[in-house]
Amino acid sequence: MGSKFWPKRGSPGILHHFTETLVAFEFTKGSRPKPHSILFLGGLGDGLATTSYVADVVAGLEPTPWSLFSLNLTSSYQAWGFGHLDRDTDEIAQCIRHIRDYKTAEYGSPGKLVLMGHSTGSQCVLHYLSRPNPHTSEPPFDRGLEHVVRPAVDGAIMQAPVSDREALQLIMRDGFLGRTPAELRDTFDRLVATAREAVARDPGCDSMLPISLTAQFGYPRNTPVSCRRFLSLASPDSPESPSEDDTFSSDLPDRHLARTFGMIRSRGLLRHTLMVLMSGADQAVPDWVDKEALLERWRRATDADADADADADGAPPPIWDRQRSGLIPGASHALSNDDQAEPRAFLVRRVLDYLGELEQKP
Repeated sequence: MGSKFWPKRGSPGILHHFTETLVAFEFTKGSRPKPHSILFLGGLGDGLATTSYVADVVAGLEPTPWSLFSLNLTSSYQAWGFGHLDRDTDEIAQCIRHIRDYKTAEYGSPGKLVLMGHSTGSQCVLHYLSRPNPHTSEPPFDRGLEHVVRPAVDGAIMQAPVSDREALQLIMRDGFLGRTPAELRDTFDRLVATAREAVARDPGCDSMLPISLTAQFGYPRNTPVSCRRFLSLASPDSPESPSEDDTFSSDLPDRHLARTFGMIRSRGLLRHTLMVLMSGADQAVPDWVDKEALLERWRRATDADADADADADGAPPPIWDRQRSGLIPGASHALSNDDQAEPRAFLVRRVLDYLGELEQKP
């Protein structure tokens, strides 16, 4: 059948091994120099170039000095149910080092590099920018994980940042796949109880939940989900005590946003600005969420110190890109429906405008 988004004759480029077992594909053709880089991070279930609008971004980048890289992580495709953000961002850091070394060898300098995340890839972007560097965790379920120092990036883009917890709440409110809200609430409670018991019994064993239960919430039947990762995504103790994956819920208190968005400046891993683009008609975002108000809360948390010192000499420059951040009108979650040509074009215009300004930065 093929893809309705990608060229039927394939996409030219270069396959890079940034570790012995993990690869990234650089979309590039012709002789135009490409000293600058975008590293694209997909969402849960994504892998190499599986986010449809990447084809539009790649086409938009052809006349520019930017090339786009799509990568495979240990948690790509069906492995996300046993993944975690610390490992993801450690592997992303390894890929960034490889890209910088490669571009330096080709062009004499590493050029600019932008992290761009879609959906859960946005969680990776925020985790990369806001957490201690290197990470300090010692997960018992991932023994032998060695944290690396994460290099700073020049820019960052988050597209379709959504709350997995609120998506589950929406399903339980409305019913799903022929099941009633009451039936789904009962299944959810069983999953939470089973997961809590398993993690408490042996935190070093990443045991799997029954697929017959996780599939009721739309998780694919070919994707095992561990007890630990389900609790992280569902975050049943939120908003009082959010889990690692509960980053974008609308009811999180300001004190939690101060520990995520509010830490970007002090970590020093973002040299310039953050552009955040929410999908205006994202089917994973409940109708009770005020998207514009949520974006403003994230902005205030990101630029709390800049806002406080706005009138003072030497005030820090804003991190949040107020000019370009906002809603993509009419956009679905992944901009992959048949009616999404204009939202995809809107996204590409915003990305190219953002990159064009970033090129001029020292």
